[in-house]
Amino acid sequence: MFKKILIANRGEIACRVIKTAQKMGIATVAVYSDADANALHVSMADEAVPIGPAPSNQSYIVIEKILDAIARTGADAVHPGYGFLSENAAFAAALEKAGITFIGPPVKAIEAMGDKITSKKIAAEAGVSTVPGHMDLIEDAEEAVRISSSIGYPVMIKASAGGGGKGMRIAWNDADAREGFQSSRNEAKNSFGDDRIFIEKFVDQPRHIEIQVLGDQHGTTLYLGERECSIQRRNQKVIEEAPSPFLDEATRKAMGEQAVALAKAVGYFSAGTVEFIVDGNRNFYFLEMNTRLQVEHPVTELVTGIDLVEQMIRIAAGEKLSFEQKDVVLRGWAIESRLYAEDPYRNFLPSIGRLSRYRPPVEGLQDSGAIIRNDTGVFEGGEISMYYDPMIAKLCTWADDRTAAIDAMSTALDAFEVEGIGHNLPFLSAVMGQDRFRSGELTTAYISEEFPDGFSGVRPEVGDARKLTVIAVLVNQALEERAAWISGTLSKRRRAVAKDWVVTLSIAGQPALDEPVTLDAAADGAFVRFSDANPISAATGWLPGQTLADFHVGGESLMVKVDRVGSAIRLRWRGMDVLARVRSPRIAELARLMPIKAPPDTSRMLLCPMPGVITSIAVSAGDQVEAGQTLATVEAMKMENVLKAERQGVVKHVAAKPGQSLAVDELIIEFE
Repeated sequence: MFKKILIANRGEIACRVIKTAQKMGIATVAVYSDADANALHVSMADEAVPIGPAPSNQSYIVIEKILDAIARTGADAVHPGYGFLSENAAFAAALEKAGITFIGPPVKAIEAMGDKITSKKIAAEAGVSTVPGHMDLIEDAEEAVRISSSIGYPVMIKASAGGGGKGMRIAWNDADAREGFQSSRNEAKNSFGDDRIFIEKFVDQPRHIEIQVLGDQHGTTLYLGERECSIQRRNQKVIEEAPSPFLDEATRKAMGEQAVALAKAVGYFSAGTVEFIVDGNRNFYFLEMNTRLQVEHPVTELVTGIDLVEQMIRIAAGEKLSFEQKDVVLRGWAIESRLYAEDPYRNFLPSIGRLSRYRPPVEGLQDSGAIIRNDTGVFEGGEISMYYDPMIAKLCTWADDRTAAIDAMSTALDAFEVEGIGHNLPFLSAVMGQDRFRSGELTTAYISEEFPDGFSGVRPEVGDARKLTVIAVLVNQALEERAAWISGTLSKRRRAVAKDWVVTLSIAGQPALDEPVTLDAAADGAFVRFSDANPISAATGWLPGQTLADFHVGGESLMVKVDRVGSAIRLRWRGMDVLARVRSPRIAELARLMPIKAPPDTSRMLLCPMPGVITSIAVSAGDQVEAGQTLATVEAMKMENVLKAERQGVVKHVAAKPGQSLAVDELIIEFE
């Protein structure tokens, strides 16, 4: 067995590998860029080596720097994680030449499957069902348009060396194909150093289901069930689960056997994933094989009980698999929610900054029988950088069945505190509460279909609005009691706390509820009375200053995040984000007469929607622009974002230039 493993990666996957290595008694080495000097994986490892500037193309994907770190520390094996150099055949070959074990598949398998064009040809020869498309390289945008037209729209434009949603675009017409080709090519070059592009037919209303394979160096190859990965945004997975709610046993077996056949065709060993697109009739088509550990591997581990990282290490060390296909049994249900530093209220644009609060839910076995797991690479007080992938953590839940796993996830998301940056926690909570998700009716178009106008938070139904109103009254009561106690201590005369209030709930500045209520407090709780309903029992142990507390409303337990915003109380629960103003009846009456301050007019400005680097400006001062015309391109967190004109206009002034780093809402272009 290895004595020391270097992890050629960062963030949560580096931490994940370190945990298993430590469990196995193997020493670990972390590498880090200048931006990651204080990162969690650096402190967790036994040793850490700096490898250069923040951009990954100057640090994490520079093979020579990783080899130097290996030589300096005496590591005898390398785990690449995912992304970066994990599917780089040249890196695996360089390790082999240096006598260092690569904890992954053989070089030839990486070469064969890493090239999406070659992999599809091999898959077809191995009897694996494949998607129709143009498997040869495409030279320019015009050729992309011609090929797309011949295949028939919609088509998927993909980077040959791609992965993780990078370098992928759906084209519905010639204009999309032309622009998508260039954007995919740019992203592919920046992310993988390889700008080769191919095109295949886009299967409408598809499910994305993948098979986990595992093989040793002695000829044994197994499949460990499937993962449903259909909840995606911009081809990047957001929520995954195992098993799939769609597959039957016959389809699972057929997909698994084809995945194993493909792995054997290229002499594959280690952990790998064969991805399929599945239509509504359970017809499945090969997409690609990822010759590495997948981001979503925890859900497979939770339903099989198999530590995939440990198996990768043992296989790389030459050990045989200790189990057979008949021993692989899927137990219960697991769900993974990816927590991203992306602001769902701003069309999921990247967000950077300091994590002023980062408090995940307690991991392990819960009173309900569910299990919570959180794979993360950050900590409270740490920085989220613009240089890397926006993923903060992978929150996973396991339970006996799918409904229980979803319920456990909803509760865990309620208890997850993240402040200081924009993040997608409320969006994840919203999906968990949707009837369509809970029924398992999933496709890769789920997000665009369920949130066609973007995400603006969950607007509470009347029942939920009243629950939040009760909580606001309880919080206000505690604040009023404290104020009365303080004033009474100073004046020797304590004032009485009022019972009658008017509560106004608002979402994104728009009123959602405005009702008078009466609070009847008691030693063991309280009752809140609305004018048209029976009293609702209410109790909590919340104290001023607490940001998360359990509230009991009408016999139901709700874990709610609580903050003060001026004189208002901010409450967040199940994707709802409301401001509650609890006022006396007279003050509420006067407040309704106050004018609403209008927001500043930015309609003649193109503002940077995210922190990022301007990679191109497509217009100049004096240019006439049309609606939909490309104005500028911003790159952030490894993704290229094209900014387009919303309407016709004339450019008055261009304030930014290519290569410039901008903050959120910083001016790029001003119009006349």
